[in-house]
Amino acid sequence: MFTALQPTRFMRLAAGAWLLVATEAATAAADGLTDNAQAIHQEVHFAASCARLYSALTDTEQFNTVTLSTDGRQLLAAPGAQPTLINPEPGGAFTLFGGYITGRNLEMQPGRLLVQAWRTGGWAPGEYSVVRMALTQESSGCGLVFDHRGFPSGEGVHLARGWYLHYWDPLRKLLDGA
Repeated sequence: MFTALQPTRFMRLAAGAWLLVATEAATAAADGLTDNAQAIHQEVHFAASCARLYSALTDTEQFNTVTLSTDGRQLLAAPGAQPTLINPEPGGAFTLFGGYITGRNLEMQPGRLLVQAWRTGGWAPGEYSVVRMALTQESSGCGLVFDHRGFPSGEGVHLARGWYLHYWDPLRKLLDGA
């Protein structure tokens, strides 16, 4: 028996940020689908070139600068903080924000695309989401289309805000004048 999908809901979080909450009917659960699928879609612009932005996202030294406050302290950190480490190769692991964020690069197209298996230190062991960052060169810099899927239920609002606070805003500060 076919059951129609319930409406998809969008919640505006910040300029350019939307949280998508799509709920399926109960019969979809029998097919392995959950009724709490969430996704984050954000579109942000940087004055720097896509090559420069991609480099800042995939270079240990540059991204470490992003993770520090203006007084040099780690913005986010797990207990027993670890140094920022990014292996800039497909399949390479990364450790960010003192070890609070970890993952692996799944697909890398320099200056164009970065796809990662991504998790926070608060998630259950083995629980990963998928982050996709598509870069498009524009006359005034680089447009980034960001999609984040597969994170644990109830994490969407926190994560959506965190991408701005801990990634996009600090990256803009790093890349200003670059």
